[in-house]
Amino acid sequence: MIRIAVIGTGHLGSIHAKLWGQQDGASLVAVVDPDEHKGRAVAAEHGAMWYPSIDDMPDVDAVTIASPTSLHHAHATAALERGLHCFIEKPITSTVAEATDLLRLAAASDRVVQVGHVERFNPAIQALASVQVAPRFIEAHRLAQFKPRAIDVSVIHDLMIHDIDLILWLTKSAVADVRATGVSVLTDTPDICNARIEFENGCVANLTASRISAKPMRKMRVFQADSYISLDLAAPSVELYRLIDTQHFDMSHQVPLGNISTQHGDRMIVFDTPAVPATNAIAAEQRAFLNSIRTGDVAAVTADDGAEAVRIAEIVASMIKGAA
Repeated sequence: MIRIAVIGTGHLGSIHAKLWGQQDGASLVAVVDPDEHKGRAVAAEHGAMWYPSIDDMPDVDAVTIASPTSLHHAHATAALERGLHCFIEKPITSTVAEATDLLRLAAASDRVVQVGHVERFNPAIQALASVQVAPRFIEAHRLAQFKPRAIDVSVIHDLMIHDIDLILWLTKSAVADVRATGVSVLTDTPDICNARIEFENGCVANLTASRISAKPMRKMRVFQADSYISLDLAAPSVELYRLIDTQHFDMSHQVPLGNISTQHGDRMIVFDTPAVPATNAIAAEQRAFLNSIRTGDVAAVTADDGAEAVRIAEIVASMIKGAA
């Protein structure tokens, strides 16, 4: 039984506490938050004990760090120095310098560090496991209504970083160039941002993020040499349009939309909807974390992944600041 402590009882911390209480092979034993009223309430609801700080909590095996981003580095440092495995909600840290320091600490401690880029576990993304993905152009829109709870960071580190991580993971290529624009409306940092990210393999991604939208949206479109993938990460759902040779047509799950003449001969356009698994993404990333602790396997989303997402986010933010 792996003993877990959750640090931070905000929106995500409360969800993590609830789901840890339901995970096989894990036991939520501690909830850490300087706010005694909130901390005690969450701890009592899930059969754990409340503690005001990491220094006060009892021996555990691992922690979920769901405190404000500005505290991630300090809390992860304290946990790693105690020899604990760390699940750190995204972004891994506020800055690249802090992330680099955590990478050093993680390597020295030989502990599992997983970053909570939960969209990797989104059922729509998981459905792509059966699809060959080689993007040439990606367009993503992540829009949300304004919520005061996340204003310690910009919309880039709060929302866009989800899509930054996804495109880095999907393209599997180094970033060659970044261009960005954005404006502040309700906070002192950008609330709306658009970024164009070019990769060394030729793929281009156009990302838009806003936290002052009237309606929420989490959609991504992936264009490839012979296919187009439309993902609705909120639904979640996947639509796949492909060009195939007629002899490869599978009547059991592909819908023919017509034929088209291309430079490579006559092809058939087919529509497909890959099966989307019914799963809780946060619970799934918790299970992956437990598996890495037990087996020693590399974390599903490594500290290096988290640090690279922060590095690109920092470039985007600096370009907007420089243009202001």
